[in-house]
Amino acid sequence: FLFGSLNRGGTETLMLDVCKNLDTQAFQAIGVYRKPGVLEDAFRQSGVPFYYLPTSKNKLRYLFRLRKLLLSEKVQLVHAQQPIDALFAYIACMGTSVKVVLTLHGFDFQDSKSLLKFILKRTNLNVYVSKYQRQYYSEKYQLQSKKQAVVYNGMDFNKLSSDTSVVGTLRRELRISEDTILMGMVGNFNAVRDQLTVCKFLHELHQSYRQFHFVFIGRRVDTVAHRYDDCVDFCRQHGLEQHVSFLGLRNDVPVILPQMNAFIYSTEHDTFGIAVLEAMAANIPVFVNDWAVMQEITGQGKYATLYKTKDEKDLLRQFLLFLQDRDQYLEKARLAVDYVHQRFSILHHIEQLKENYHRTLNIQEK
Repeated sequence: FLFGSLNRGGTETLMLDVCKNLDTQAFQAIGVYRKPGVLEDAFRQSGVPFYYLPTSKNKLRYLFRLRKLLLSEKVQLVHAQQPIDALFAYIACMGTSVKVVLTLHGFDFQDSKSLLKFILKRTNLNVYVSKYQRQYYSEKYQLQSKKQAVVYNGMDFNKLSSDTSVVGTLRRELRISEDTILMGMVGNFNAVRDQLTVCKFLHELHQSYRQFHFVFIGRRVDTVAHRYDDCVDFCRQHGLEQHVSFLGLRNDVPVILPQMNAFIYSTEHDTFGIAVLEAMAANIPVFVNDWAVMQEITGQGKYATLYKTKDEKDLLRQFLLFLQDRDQYLEKARLAVDYVHQRFSILHHIEQLKENYHRTLNIQEK
């Protein structure tokens, strides 16, 4: 596994779960990273050996060290998590039999198109986290279908809280009553998500229903700080300060989710929706906009309630129906738990990786 940094993020969290749950009967792995991060110790304690190979201005030195490590460890396949690392692997492995796999965790809106155009056609396999994402890249870069695969992200359900002692702790923290509808959204305030539409929905809801409290969990991202600031300003200007809390980055999301009455999510262009699936696994009603990927992972709305993208009034209409007949939505939430466990477990993710690795290496399953 080839990484850039080991900072906290969706990709790193997923891969940490892979490393922790990896059965060496499936395949043996090592990790290589260029930059340290807050998850460095966690990765080193995961059971998978990790090597720190920093880059410098002399990239040739890094490539030589990477090649030497891969050959000494008898690596058969390198799985990169970023296009730049796939390029490094491609160059380092020239003249060897080592295969290169790349997972595309996002879209290419802020990536180098020339880099992608070069590396996507030179990897042995490109992995996507949704069918919609595979279709997007395959059509845009005219890629061979046989070298493209979909492997849905996986969740480690052991992290979800089943501790009944935490019930009500968030309400006590927020100082709200048991009768107050508690809702929330999880995700950093970046270019992928659309928290402002949720704020507009809360303003609409506030006109007719006031016994609610909403929590935004996620950090303010400096490069797009206006996305966070706009939400805070909107809530202040519309008198929502007593009903909305911005909790920042939290490490207790698995504990928080089951305490909510509903989870509401809005995206601009997610390639997957791990936060949405975590909420579904927590057995709470989920509302998410009808972005193609969200339709895909929610069974076309069978296991979550879809509303029209960027349409706060449609979200309000759907939510008011929930307030009128909660049992119907709670039943959908119960069905969603089984659905998520069956399709999106971390063990299923690892099994899918193994099958694709074997196919790439032309190894027949026993």
